[in-house]
Amino acid sequence: MTQQHDATDAGRLWGGRFTTGPDEAAWQLGVSTAFDRQLWRQDLAGSRAHAHELRRIGVLDDDELDRMLAALERCAALFARDEFPFLPTDEDVHGAVERWLVEELGPLGGKLRAGRSRNDQIANDLRLWCRDACDDLVGLVGELQAALVEQAEAHLDWLAPGYTHVQRGQPVLLSHHLLAYVWMLDRDAGRLRDARERLDASVLGSGALAGTTLGLDPAAYAEHLGFSRVIENSMDAVASRDFALELLSACAILAVHLSRLGEEIVLWATAEFGFAKVGDAFSTGSSIMPQKRNPDVAELVRGKAGRVIGDLVSLLTTVKALPMAYDRDLQEDKEPVFDAVGTLRLVLPAITGTVASLTFDQDRLADASVGGFALATDLAEELVRRGVPFREAHEVVGEVVRLAETRGVDLDGLDPGELAAAHPVLDRGVADLLDARQAVDRRDSTLGTASSAVREQLRLARRASATNRGD
Repeated sequence: MTQQHDATDAGRLWGGRFTTGPDEAAWQLGVSTAFDRQLWRQDLAGSRAHAHELRRIGVLDDDELDRMLAALERCAALFARDEFPFLPTDEDVHGAVERWLVEELGPLGGKLRAGRSRNDQIANDLRLWCRDACDDLVGLVGELQAALVEQAEAHLDWLAPGYTHVQRGQPVLLSHHLLAYVWMLDRDAGRLRDARERLDASVLGSGALAGTTLGLDPAAYAEHLGFSRVIENSMDAVASRDFALELLSACAILAVHLSRLGEEIVLWATAEFGFAKVGDAFSTGSSIMPQKRNPDVAELVRGKAGRVIGDLVSLLTTVKALPMAYDRDLQEDKEPVFDAVGTLRLVLPAITGTVASLTFDQDRLADASVGGFALATDLAEELVRRGVPFREAHEVVGEVVRLAETRGVDLDGLDPGELAAAHPVLDRGVADLLDARQAVDRRDSTLGTASSAVREQLRLARRASATNRGD
């Protein structure tokens, strides 16, 4: 037979109408101190704001407010030193703090519960936590952007192969390739900022679901805690977790982008590609093969994406069918958020260091930039410039490629006369177009891979990374 807790356990914020406490198995299912203790800063901040409101409406007098605030500061110091005395009877961080306040202040400690519920308390704590998480992640994204910008600047005019379907397509600048990730990451930072803006609303004063009768001022809570506004509806306040879902969605997309970058680094570091070498500090060896140099950090970054995606799916599944207003299922909101953000806080500095450690092989990249008939499109577009419909030009150049394949050469290995003979509008000078550097520089639109365009991209990318880092 399982044990039961006493109906009046001090670590619980409920129980007066019960004659016996919960069964031990039921208790263990509901206890959340193992993870919600991460919210102690936010919970104490909300408690300070609430104490001020209780003083305003007369539940506390000036002396009681001072004693309460001083006790909350002592409580914060215990948490900061990781010395807060959690007990097995503490159900969650909110109950643990109240139990400690009662032990510290006697009946005064019990006054803090007036006018608030765990429902609005936890929703507000999580909003505060997510707000800080968005700021942290944007800063870390900015650091990764800066590492990519530095590599792009250091290799500004280096040729590289551009791929589609993991097949060589057209020559590009290595910098252009690296900067593509800067803009992907900048959208990630934008999504995190958007999520932050929408979650930046105070919900205190909502009580369990309908507000309170004590005359508490929601706007005062918002001002005290630095929220930009007050949520409009008390039921929405305690029941909705779309703010957490939006953060998780932004995290999942960011993790996918990091996974793609990790995958490219893994490919570049292979002997088959040979484009880049990962620094020793971000590589590992093999337990049996002495020669191995493995890009494990990039692989782990790639692997962690699945975990973050799973966190999003987990919370979506939890909230998909919950009736209004609060349901205990929402206890499951915190762990996926903590896990996703914590994972990215590990991943982002690691992949930033990996990118900064890369050394590139200029000759290997340049050789690959012209392989695989990468200049075929340039030849087709030259036919277009000379008045040939692109459909016909595409067929003509396809025949030229087939001829080169039978000869075992690339386009630049054909005799200029053979190229001129491919179509009446071509002349022997068309062979001069088959130069990767010229091909890159001809793509000089604002979004293209020409050196002039990439230099302007770099200017904008430096600004973007500085903004996200808060410089």
